[in-house]
Amino acid sequence: MNFSELPVLMPCAGETLLGIVAQPAEPALLGVVMVVGGPQYRVGSHRQFVLLARRLAAAGFAVMRFDYRGMGDSSGRRLCFDEVHDDIAVAIDTLQSTCASVQRVVLWGLCDGASAALLFSGQRPDARLAGLCMLNPWVRSDATLARTHIKHYYTARLFERDFWRRLWTGQYQWRASLAGLLQSLRNMRSGAGRIHAAPQFQQRMAQALRGFPGQVLLLLSACDFTAKEFLECARTDPAWRGLLQRPQVQRVEVPDADHTFSRASWRAEAEDAVLGWLQRLQPTA
Repeated sequence: MNFSELPVLMPCAGETLLGIVAQPAEPALLGVVMVVGGPQYRVGSHRQFVLLARRLAAAGFAVMRFDYRGMGDSSGRRLCFDEVHDDIAVAIDTLQSTCASVQRVVLWGLCDGASAALLFSGQRPDARLAGLCMLNPWVRSDATLARTHIKHYYTARLFERDFWRRLWTGQYQWRASLAGLLQSLRNMRSGAGRIHAAPQFQQRMAQALRGFPGQVLLLLSACDFTAKEFLECARTDPAWRGLLQRPQVQRVEVPDADHTFSRASWRAEAEDAVLGWLQRLQPTA
């Protein structure tokens, strides 16, 4: 399908956001707003966001990718990922005004862009929001990072031949590694005993997912520590209990992929998963 790319300027809280709308000749009823992770802008690592937007537009889905305030070519103070609710709302409105046939919208996000999209769904309930597509969501904390390193890094090292070879020949810097392990254990222990007066962003993400009525695609890279940390958080934090097993949550893992799906084969597999999910979610007229 033919599509065009249209630059748009969007007023937001006294600043101006720059976006690019990939507009099919005959847009589907479902559109996509891409929420970037930071520090990042609308093109993405190795042009990932551009390539995905064009792939989806060629399949008939209108796509908005944009820079929120303080990023890329948008004006204003740089914002944290949990402060961009107004920016996302403006992008949704602009996509609909640009492509009048779009009735409902999916938010797509990578890393803290995924976290921002999920937090938006909890903070700004919107009947137009049909789904969330979250790639390697960001839930970083000292405790979950420590558990992830112990489980997936230090334990895995014990089964690597190169580790034992270097240790035997004196090439392995075991003091630094031991210091790192001890610090991870301290972080894990302190995190387990910490009491927060107000919900942290990880718990607010869980609350948002628990209350979200739409469909969710959780796309994870098998070799990404951010993805592993997310799964560790979902496994150990009571706020997340059972959420990934909900029927509206579809989980897809791309084997061997890194955080940004940097190889063409990984990117293609991720794009296929997103496109197939959107096509199943697409409403009929």
